[in-house]
Amino acid sequence: MKAAPGKLDRIVADARRSAELRDQGYREQALKIYPWICGRCAREFTRANLRELTVHHRDHNHSNNPPNGSNWELLCLYCHDNEHQRQIEAPGAGDPGSAGNGSTATHSPFANLKAMLGGGN
Repeated sequence: MKAAPGKLDRIVADARRSAELRDQGYREQALKIYPWICGRCAREFTRANLRELTVHHRDHNHSNNPPNGSNWELLCLYCHDNEHQRQIEAPGAGDPGSAGNGSTATHSPFANLKAMLGGGN
């Protein structure tokens, strides 16, 4: 069964648009700026395991995404989890971004969950 030529063109155009939108996201920008190496444990990544490399916001503010990447560092899943766990367990320990120096996490991933699920008001 063949797809109609117009339908195939729309599918390709939609895929290209989606790729362009993804490329504008901070993760894709960070992966273009920085080498694919964890900033803590120095583990190297390839396309095969790139999904395990995350973007950490140094100031813990997910809205602070300067185009030069100065608020980002690439961390593997394990080092990223460790970084956030340290922030929870030792506020005020003097680590950059810890709660003790006046910086707090501002990202709330579930803030709009009800609206996203179609719950409306």
